[in-house]
Amino acid sequence: MKLRIFVVLGPVLIVALVVVAASKEKESASQKVDSGSFGVFVNGRRVATETFSITQSNNGSVASSQFKTDPGANSAAQSSQLELAANGDLRRYEWKELSPGKAQAQVLANDNLLVEHSSNNPQDKQEEHPFLLPTSTSILDDYFFIHREILAWKYLASSCKQDNGQLSCPVHQRAQFGTLNPHSRSSTLVSMEFAGKEKATVHGIESELYRLDLKSDAGDWQLWLDGQFKMMRILVASDNTEVVRD
Repeated sequence: MKLRIFVVLGPVLIVALVVVAASKEKESASQKVDSGSFGVFVNGRRVATETFSITQSNNGSVASSQFKTDPGANSAAQSSQLELAANGDLRRYEWKELSPGKAQAQVLANDNLLVEHSSNNPQDKQEEHPFLLPTSTSILDDYFFIHREILAWKYLASSCKQDNGQLSCPVHQRAQFGTLNPHSRSSTLVSMEFAGKEKATVHGIESELYRLDLKSDAGDWQLWLDGQFKMMRILVASDNTEVVRD
């Protein structure tokens, strides 16, 4: 079965990586557009794993993720689910601490506001934290690296185009995005730019990948995506941290 890969560019900052079969076959109501896991390495040692899945339908997309540190005295686990509308706007975001605690939070769109409801335990009364942010704001939560892939797709949709089936991006063209980090309850403006295509080594195999540079007040990240626009590697040099697709 021959597969074709498209980046869908909508009128708003919307992106979806859609994998479809030959044109004679019907599309399913909901398609899985990416899934797998990332290994998180600090100073060359694996410390955690993020397992994720992204599905898409005509109504929008859902990104689910679970983050677990390696077993040990301070092992921890968290889960998240990000729901986006068909135009890429935020519908709902939820994260839960699975261990060692039971904290949880939800971010909901309310007109032109985002409102976070959080508690340290499920039985506690929830606190409300409103943000004067539009629903187009991107979620960039701690521990969930798949959110960076979604932001990269949003950048590609807004700044690039397909030329004869090939991705065409102006090198070093910078775009800014408003983001919200629900864990720290903070919003910030980040920028992303296309650094070109370059050879990078992942699991000992050298490949030609697209590189995107993500910059914020918290530091600089480098992201590498393959020809299907799936994130293969992240480097946070200032923290000696590397994230690699398994």
